[in-house]
Amino acid sequence: MNAATFYPLFLQCNKVTIDSRNIELNDLFFAFSGETYNAALKAEESIQKGALAVIVEDEKYADPEKNIFHVPSTLQFLQELAVYHRNQLKIPIIGLTGSNGKTTTKELIHAVLSQKFKVQYTSGNLNNHIGVPLTILSIKPEHEVAVIEMGANHQKEIEFLCTLAQPNIGYITNFGKAHLEGFGGFEGVIKGKSELYSYLKAEKQTILVNEKDALQAEKTADYETKITFGLEASDYYFEPYSSNNFVGFKYGENTLLSKLTGDYNFTNLCAAVALGFHFGVNLDHIKTAIENYTPTNMRSQIVEKNGKILVLDTYNANPSSMVESLKNFAKFNGTKTIIIGDMLELGEESTSEHSKILAFAESLDFDEIITVGPIFQSVNRTVNAYVNAAELSENVKKAPISSENILLKGSRGIALEKVLNFIV
Repeated sequence: MNAATFYPLFLQCNKVTIDSRNIELNDLFFAFSGETYNAALKAEESIQKGALAVIVEDEKYADPEKNIFHVPSTLQFLQELAVYHRNQLKIPIIGLTGSNGKTTTKELIHAVLSQKFKVQYTSGNLNNHIGVPLTILSIKPEHEVAVIEMGANHQKEIEFLCTLAQPNIGYITNFGKAHLEGFGGFEGVIKGKSELYSYLKAEKQTILVNEKDALQAEKTADYETKITFGLEASDYYFEPYSSNNFVGFKYGENTLLSKLTGDYNFTNLCAAVALGFHFGVNLDHIKTAIENYTPTNMRSQIVEKNGKILVLDTYNANPSSMVESLKNFAKFNGTKTIIIGDMLELGEESTSEHSKILAFAESLDFDEIITVGPIFQSVNRTVNAYVNAAELSENVKKAPISSENILLKGSRGIALEKVLNFIV
């Protein structure tokens, strides 16, 4: 069986899933197998629950008469089906990558373009070799634009994801110190993320460029098919604007304010608005999209609780994003406590990068610095250090944080949001 012969059946399905718990009527279930679990065991049950078809790589569970089909690799077939589907689509696809801000930028682009188009976009953080094909396969005939986030932690990954998504427009949010272990250092990050540029240039597609970013400008200087922002001479020029800890921008005589915090979100807003203009969304509709977008995913999210202002940025962290978060939080009025968690996947540079962040935090005007995680604990000699969020939670129960403003920033694996229930 190949993607072309299976495609007519795929077109009849409701959605594609890799989780047997989420199967609904007419779903297509890919039964992935792991070292400790074989999802093919759920094939028969999935059909009984209403699945249209099941794809298994364990041949003994196949039963074509019940639409349970065998393939050598469920992952490879998922990817091949996604590519086949992509090749049938006639809509523009926007591809995003970068070290920081991918998800927020994706959601802002979706919010802006949805003012005029039916837009499909990456759900949550499904941005890898499984998530990207799932997103592609979720694009339906009614969709007019798609926005696909592409994540990576090693070189050649973006290159491969581009062969799946085949973006018509691409944007790299920035080049930062993220996943240094997998990329082999900062130069490896630059090379890996730039694989998106290489694909777009080879395919003569469009690049969205923040010309204020020296690396972006340098790597696209010899390419003409691009949309630019950042400088007065760019296609679109926006001036920074902020109020009450929220970030926005000025465009001509117009001022737009978002519900996001952090100057680092200024370029995320600019990218979304530049694409909005490129696709013909008018300014009034863009204003509506930006002002109504409310972050709820623990990324640059401001929450008020018991009279305190909490800044939640606990979905991810690396040295680049940590510095920007600390700089932004230092501008808040009133007393300030920071709770910073370990930054993961930094490899040999982990200890030195955590030491630099701690020193930088100590140079700012914070009333209290709290670190969470074994790496910070190993370099932390002067401030409150906890091995994990549970230990901090126990302490906060006994000694509540008194500051008016509290920042929580750390890698996903540290799960700093667990402390929220105990901050009173």
